[in-house]
Amino acid sequence: MTILETIQAHSTAMRLPLYAVTLSAVPKTDTPLILMLHWHGFARESTLKLQDIDLPKRPVAGSALQIDTDWKSIENLDEAMLEAAWRLGAWDLERVNCRPWWRLSAPLQETVDCHSAFGDYLGAAARYILVQAPDQAVLLELAASRGYVRWMFRPRSAGIWQQVPADDKTLGQNGERDSSCPVAPIPYDRDRAGRDVYRLGRSSGLSI
Repeated sequence: MTILETIQAHSTAMRLPLYAVTLSAVPKTDTPLILMLHWHGFARESTLKLQDIDLPKRPVAGSALQIDTDWKSIENLDEAMLEAAWRLGAWDLERVNCRPWWRLSAPLQETVDCHSAFGDYLGAAARYILVQAPDQAVLLELAASRGYVRWMFRPRSAGIWQQVPADDKTLGQNGERDSSCPVAPIPYDRDRAGRDVYRLGRSSGLSI
């Protein structure tokens, strides 16, 4: 699984702090994954320079990246995201199991959330996401009929959260953790919609 390596490579290339990382998957083995990197930074919308005119800066576009990899269970993806979140110094990892929205009386918000999870932002918000996902439309259709799972964490290493003081005895000075993640995946139940949160950090004031 290349999730951690992909995050690190893009972070190095962008040279911008990360605000959050999300991963979205349809619960169907070996289907592509959508990894989204949300950057914290602003840049001029145009390189054009005009005398006495200060062109406004815009938020740097997030990155929606398709990852093609073999996986056999949601727990496989749990392990990969737990390792990425742990190594990058996140305090926790959230996993949300979302129902298919292609059904009678489904709230509109479920449709919007699904499209957003796979990098399909509508209207003006679309300009703030850079999509590199050739199978995005297919994944959206599958998610609409099968549901989907979304993970999210906020990294300290290479992230804006490194600036926030942390009372966490597991972190190194650079905001990373050098060991492998000790937290085991929670068994996945596709019939239960809802949120699970993996706590990763440990306060230095607590004994183990």
